[in-house]
Amino acid sequence: MTPIAYRTTEVNGLKVFYREAGPSDAPKLLLLHGFPSAGHMFRDLIPQLADRFHVVAPDLPGFGQSDMPDRDSFTYTFEAITDVIEGFTDAVGFDRYALYVFDYGAPTGFRLAVRRPERITAIVTQNGNAYEEGLSDGWNPIRAYWEQPTQANRDAIRTLLQPETTVWQYTHGVADPSSVSPDGYTLDNHYLARPGADEIQLDLFLDYASNVQLYPAFQEYFRTHRPPLLATWGRNDPFFLPAGAEAFKRDIPDADVRLLDTGHFALETHAGEIAAAIRGFLKD
Repeated sequence: MTPIAYRTTEVNGLKVFYREAGPSDAPKLLLLHGFPSAGHMFRDLIPQLADRFHVVAPDLPGFGQSDMPDRDSFTYTFEAITDVIEGFTDAVGFDRYALYVFDYGAPTGFRLAVRRPERITAIVTQNGNAYEEGLSDGWNPIRAYWEQPTQANRDAIRTLLQPETTVWQYTHGVADPSSVSPDGYTLDNHYLARPGADEIQLDLFLDYASNVQLYPAFQEYFRTHRPPLLATWGRNDPFFLPAGAEAFKRDIPDADVRLLDTGHFALETHAGEIAAAIRGFLKD
């Protein structure tokens, strides 16, 4: 059994909870989760990597076991989240590391890479998008909110926070839904049900437009620095299309793109396959 430590550290006055495993002198790998999850989404992956890598998986501010300050004391934007995670990497001594990014973790990780490209050794993106063609029509209600941030448009996307929607995100596109453990989506729904969590998530839906605006900057980083990149992508993702995975090759021609027959939360069904791909990809 791989020992995993469950720790907290303080960054800018906020408690950041994280999972840590592997030798401290091994190559470093930072795992960044997405919506509506937390570091627990890596529970099956971490044990398969910790013999070779020093793995750290923080919960983003407002998610999981990290602090969820109220909206009056913390501005829930991806820039602010990146500020905290950048401070977190300093706090845990991650001065040179590979990135694993998923969903919300992608714009957070890519912002880190643009800020401090010298720190990034490689990128693994699992349904972590950086291209317009990767956005499906499932984003249309959120795009309407970007274009007209009215209360009506805000309320129209509250359905994305309902418990049945979380279950759907986990099971849509999966060949056998019985292969998806209820542990992940049940815990996510617990966190989403906390008082004030809904308004925080709606703030982040609105600010996601800032990530799309930064796509050209992310792509310029890819072209300029050519980080080794592995895309392991659930091809049946209802939000991030396979075209978003293939698009990385436009800026990093030797990117390794692998489409998996699963949905958005690919680790729920393909953790072993993804772990093997990462081990091969990062062997050097």
